[in-house]
Amino acid sequence: MNNHFTITIHDDNGVKQFNLHKIIKKAILYAAMFLGTVALFAVATILYLDYKVDEINREHQSVQKAYLAQKEKNRLLDESIKDTQVALIDKKRELLEISETLSEIETLIGLSPVTEMSLQDRVNVTKLSSEHMATLMQFIPSGSPIRYNGITSNYGYRIHPTLNSKELHRGLDMKAAMNTPVYATADGLVEWAGFHEKSGFGNLVIVEHNYGFKSYFAHLNKVVIKSGSFVKKGDLIAYTGNSGMSSGPHLHYEIRFIQRPVNPIAFVKWSVKNYRDIFEKEKQIPWQSLIAATAHIKVPNPTQTLPSSQLALQ
Repeated sequence: MNNHFTITIHDDNGVKQFNLHKIIKKAILYAAMFLGTVALFAVATILYLDYKVDEINREHQSVQKAYLAQKEKNRLLDESIKDTQVALIDKKRELLEISETLSEIETLIGLSPVTEMSLQDRVNVTKLSSEHMATLMQFIPSGSPIRYNGITSNYGYRIHPTLNSKELHRGLDMKAAMNTPVYATADGLVEWAGFHEKSGFGNLVIVEHNYGFKSYFAHLNKVVIKSGSFVKKGDLIAYTGNSGMSSGPHLHYEIRFIQRPVNPIAFVKWSVKNYRDIFEKEKQIPWQSLIAATAHIKVPNPTQTLPSSQLALQ
């Protein structure tokens, strides 16, 4: 005998019987199929979510690496900015020092600093003025022709030491021992080099310079250059002595402009430090036209300081 239930239903259409065992089997089958479908979907969902989690982790690691790399770049950039700031501070300090030094140079050569001008423009103006200064001091007698040791007789009227009469002393008698080196005070052409009997100067050197200037070096013991030769400022030309009408060893030094004697003392003391003084002290020379005529001339390698001039600048 089978263990199953039969359900009988009577209606107007007749009698219907349902086997309960078959219904349960179908229900179980449907339920199993549903649960299987749910299980497969769940497994697929879990696998997908697990893949996504792995992908998110990989992206997170990539972002973390990128973050660390960017952080290192930022650190290096911060260090670079700090180094740049330090360098800018140093450069600012250097520019300030340059500006202060430039102001001193501008004052020294007679320029008034203009606050509206850039530093480069100020340097250019100063450079031009410095070049012009070097040109004038290269071509016009400047500095002491011997190691400066004082003056025994100034320019002007005096009682001549050998003639014992009042005479115009056209130069300076500069104190010097025998055979003191004598140097050219500007570039020029040697007009005379040797004994000059008529003047009483004894051994004499005359150097003709540019722009109408001449320099005279008298009472020399020995002349080391020849007439007609060219000399540069600072070249050795002779040694001091006591030749001609002289009462003792010294150097008689004259400067003439267009054959007229001028007081050499301002020229002996003329230097970079007192560059403008000579324009005010020596009135016989048309400085303005001379400066205008030489404004665009540049000396390639100017003589900075005569070997003999250090003490003359004091």
